[in-house]
Amino acid sequence: MKHQITAGFIPLLDSALLVAAKEKGFANAEGIDLTLVRETSWANIRDRLAVGHFHVAHMLGPMPIACNLGLAPLATPMIVPMALGLGGNAVTVSNALWAEMKAAGALPDLEPKPAGEALRKVVAARRAAGSDRLRFAVVHPHSGHVYELRYWLAACGIDPERDVETVIVPPPLMADALGAGTIDGYCVGEPWNTAAVEAGHGRIATVKAAIWRSSPEKVLGVAARWAEAESEALAALLRALYRAALWCGEPGNRDELAAMLSGVAYVGRPAEWLMPALTGRLRIGTDAEATIEDYFMPLARAATFPWRSHALWFYSQMVRWGQTEHSAGNLATARETYRPDLYRSALKPLGVALPGANSKVEGALKSPTPVGSAGASLTLGPDGFFDGSLFDPDRIDDYIAAQKRDR
Repeated sequence: MKHQITAGFIPLLDSALLVAAKEKGFANAEGIDLTLVRETSWANIRDRLAVGHFHVAHMLGPMPIACNLGLAPLATPMIVPMALGLGGNAVTVSNALWAEMKAAGALPDLEPKPAGEALRKVVAARRAAGSDRLRFAVVHPHSGHVYELRYWLAACGIDPERDVETVIVPPPLMADALGAGTIDGYCVGEPWNTAAVEAGHGRIATVKAAIWRSSPEKVLGVAARWAEAESEALAALLRALYRAALWCGEPGNRDELAAMLSGVAYVGRPAEWLMPALTGRLRIGTDAEATIEDYFMPLARAATFPWRSHALWFYSQMVRWGQTEHSAGNLATARETYRPDLYRSALKPLGVALPGANSKVEGALKSPTPVGSAGASLTLGPDGFFDGSLFDPDRIDDYIAAQKRDR
């Protein structure tokens, strides 16, 4: 093979593009010998990329930004030349907490607002009774999970720092932690929400795709030094991953994809646990199901494009929750971490639909909208936040200031 590439991944549904690129021969067709290494935690992924064990990795969208801002140990410069899909997460709560939320008005429809308002009433009642704070788990301090969870809580009148406790738990351990009673809820990707439902430990209360439609999640994190030295290999990998996204996005391939991911080398859980997210037909509790068609998108709505507006929204949340200071330098670092120029250069020979801009106003599209693009036609949206807010990357100072006032 012309290129030897080692990639780390976590056993999650949204590792699908890397797995399909290897198993369906898309990497091989681009002259790549792709080695996939399963890891158990995002900290391990970050550190092994930093020390050179991995060239690239299935990675949390905010993590490369955090590394470039110096917010992580063993930080090494990283870039994001491609996203690995949109959506895919959910918020799962214990059966006991769901019973309290249901009594307070929560509905079995995954809608964030009634679920959040019910949770706010539960939090208030516990505070009045002098009970311990609810404990929610997330996968890493610099993750889409922690930011979407906090965004949802804050928009529903819950202070994420005073009203609840947040702890870090690796994705494969979350359902067991819920069952053991060490946490009251968590935000994670699939199949680890379905795992709690199947085990009878919990209930899916809401989903990322309802909190923020068409929202960013995992990305391809790449060591900047390797990307510069091996630009041809990186471009070949981006093409292989795009072809994998095309394959994963075909409804007729869902059964095969679920079976592939269920293997012990990858997610290592029953294919039946992966199908709900792929089809959008979720079993949200032992007595209820719900349909959300855009739960996880590997291709549609420019799902693999590394929007700089996504990077800047992540950065705005780092500032909002005191992880970094807002400055012109930090803003530039966050913006430059995402590299749509490399994506465009690699995929241009394929004649695929490429957005005409590198950023967009997040939350502005209320319905599917055809947009100008280089190559084939492209449809974006809907992409709205559940509370109706907008994020304009050209007005990020105002956005950050408004969020500080809301705290």
